[in-house]
Parts: sequence; C-alpha cells; structure tokens
Amino acid sequence: MSFIERYVEENTASNITLKTFPSGFRFITQGEKIKNIYIIKEGITKCFISEENGKDFIIEFLGKGEVAGELEAIKKIDCLCNVEAISEIMVFAIPDRVFISLIENNIEFNKILLQELSTRIIQTSSRASFQQLYTLEYGLLKLLKLQTEEQILISKEDMAAYLGISVRSFNRTLQQVKAKNEDLSLKKVLESLG
Repeated sequence: MSFIERYVEENTASNITLKTFPSGFRFITQGEKIKNIYIIKEGITKCFISEENGKDFIIEFLGKGEVAGELEAIKKIDCLCNVEAISEIMVFAIPDRVFISLIENNIEFNKILLQELSTRIIQTSSRASFQQLYTLEYGLLKLLKLQTEEQILISKEDMAAYLGISVRSFNRTLQQVKAKNEDLSLKKVLESLG
C-alpha cells in the first residue's frame, strides 16, 4: 500500500486512479479481459468462482493492501473469478500496461508482489488443510470472529460458499454453534444470522 501511494504521488501521469465502489459492486468479472489491477486501500471484497450449475465458491476474502487481478495480467488470461465488494471499498486501479511496466522495471514493486503472492499461496494452503482437519463448526467460528473483528456483515450464502457447503448445511452447523457457544461477543453475530 505504501509503495503504490508513494508511486502515485511521484508519477502523476501514471493513470493510476483511486476509485470507490459500493457494497455489492462487482469490479472484476469471471471470463472477461482484465483492464485494471486493483490494490485495496479500504474495505473487504470476496473473490469467487461462479460454477456452471449456478453455485458460487468463495476462494478468499481480500482486504486492505491486497491485490486483485494480478494473476490474469501476468499470465495474459481472462479473469479466473469474480471480485465483488462486501463493504464499500476504496481501491487503486492500475491499468494493466502500467502494472506490467512496474513488474518489468521496478525491482521494489517486484519484490512486494512476490511477497504478496507467496503470502496468498501460504494462506490458501493453510485454509485447504484447515478445512480437511477441523470441523465445520470451527471454520464457522473463525468466520464469525473475522466478521466481529472487521465489523462487517457476511451473508449466510457467502459464508456457506466460503466453507464449500450448502446453505442448508450451514444452517445446521449454525444451530450447533449457537447451542455450544458461550462467547458473548459472538452471541450478537449469531443472533443476527437467525
């Protein structure tokens, strides 16, 4: 984040713009060509794949300082997934040609991007092993804590899609968590989910 803010100040002709999108706005669409790469300055987004059967699978939630659209720009491929704002977000929109130029010509940017991609691989691997080793209840509790800490509202549908289960299974798990949970800070979130 600090790199891109500094870069924009020093390179006013770079065509990097600061944009605000409302909750629910899809700024990257699966299957389309990438035009901009986005660095999230504020807010939370969901990155998800829409399957042919009409179901969505949330790959990850992205927040402050994280990047969206970089893989498509690097590989020169159509967008692999959708990215949509969960809360109002503010992003730096970097035209794809500027992004590629930064990769090719700026060693500092290159190092930061490699760190970001490495972190994402580690988080994705950890999540995959976590979902295999722990119960759905535990995964749901982690999501609820994230929601409380970030003060955002994640819908039942989005939580189910992130956990890779149906809304029906989610509701069953939610009832089990409600019956067992003593944490007062989560009780309000649990009550809001019905």
